[in-house]
Amino acid sequence: MKDPRDILKRPVVTEKSMKLLEENKYTFIVDLNANKTEIKKAVEELFKVKVDKVYTMRYKGRVKRVRNIIGRTSDFKKAIVKLKEGKINLFEGV
Repeated sequence: MKDPRDILKRPVVTEKSMKLLEENKYTFIVDLNANKTEIKKAVEELFKVKVDKVYTMRYKGRVKRVRNIIGRTSDFKKAIVKLKEGKINLFEGV
């Protein structure tokens, strides 16, 4: 199994994701090749909580242009993790 820190890259901090915290749902950017069971195990191991359900979404990178050079942002995968019990303190040490 991969290291849990390689699977979970960073939390998503937006208005919508903060609203989901009331429903005990946490949003993370995850590795593109990670599946739902790997994400569930990584969250349970890192944060010592019980996961109820994992929802995943894949996003294509956008086309960006700077002067005459056309480039592309990276593809990414987002996971919303619903917890059975417990809480994750995303803002430790802030």
